[in-house]
Amino acid sequence: MRTTVGIIGGGPAGLLLARLLHRTGIDCVVLESRTRSYVERRQRAGMLEQGTVDALRESGAGARLGAEGLVHHGIELRFERERHRVDFPSLTGGRKVTIYAQTEIVKDLVALQLADGPPLLFGARALAVEKAESEAPVVRFVHEGRELTLTCDYVVGCDGSHGIARDAFPADVSRTYAHDYPYSWLGVLAEVPPSCEELVYARGPGGFALHSMRSPSVSRLYLQVPNGTVGDDWPDDRIWDELAARFAIDSDWRLERGPITAKGVTPMRSLVHEPMRYGRLFLAGDAAHIVPPTGAKGLNLAVSDVRVLARGLAELYRTGSPELLDAYSDLCLDRVWQATRFSYDMTTMLHAQPDGDAFDHQVQLARLRRITASRSAAAELAANYTGLPLTV
Repeated sequence: MRTTVGIIGGGPAGLLLARLLHRTGIDCVVLESRTRSYVERRQRAGMLEQGTVDALRESGAGARLGAEGLVHHGIELRFERERHRVDFPSLTGGRKVTIYAQTEIVKDLVALQLADGPPLLFGARALAVEKAESEAPVVRFVHEGRELTLTCDYVVGCDGSHGIARDAFPADVSRTYAHDYPYSWLGVLAEVPPSCEELVYARGPGGFALHSMRSPSVSRLYLQVPNGTVGDDWPDDRIWDELAARFAIDSDWRLERGPITAKGVTPMRSLVHEPMRYGRLFLAGDAAHIVPPTGAKGLNLAVSDVRVLARGLAELYRTGSPELLDAYSDLCLDRVWQATRFSYDMTTMLHAQPDGDAFDHQVQLARLRRITASRSAAAELAANYTGLPLTV
């Protein structure tokens, strides 16, 4: 097989890149190791910055997002049994965010790709990227029991933190920075309307909790738990009781309960791989960086990566200039490190430290009080949360 751009991974980053390239006339092939049903059910992030919404609309995937996405104008911080709202538009010049589940984004992009787009191969497991420094890099992969090769002008690894694309970077030209947090998230989906209109970030007596939503009838909630926690060790009643305790405030607000339909534990980690390009191989999304979900940056960083990459490739094939493509890694890493810093700040401010003492707790409360008392501090949070401007 031969194509211009070979894309490894059919998640949001790979699918969006394929759509953006297709709309500029650049051929590509997407290789996804999982089945279509698996990919469309894979639960991930659901908070979209305005830049992500714009990119999805640009790709042609904005219709259902516009009709069903839940626009949020702020978030709520809860601590010491009080609630404090951070109003995004007033602090950022009008910016806001949209709640729309990753499962729905993937469904929209897959449908577009299959109806009008370049090849999307499910069950195509990439084995290796070879000749990345040559003018014709090759992806070896297995599809329907046969080992095949895909020769490309460029290869993009959108295959996540456990994919094979990053393995093609020689050790002497790359470096990985990582930080593991001493806690995890227990996340649940519940068939119950959200108990709030916007996301609630709580620093309660037992640690962190987050109230989010997937739709007007489905709630998404998270609890800070120790590393090594097994979800089955938390019966539904225990989950609801702990959530209610951490969200508790001195008012008549009440957490609504309902059937829990899904449950999972997510370790918290930060990781950045530098550079994001080697020869004609590029990394995008989780293949290059991971952030804890506290700041809701993972999906949005992946989208900003592929927007920069799509524009660089379009400029190259339209004008012959490689300038933007050559700047890809530096442009993306500047944004990645800012998002990593913001996610780290949010995480360490809101989570109970397992080995912390009274001093650590008071410092956390001081950081929270500064945001609620200082407009400049609140504006800094709002600017980062709603998304820094794309620099290209």
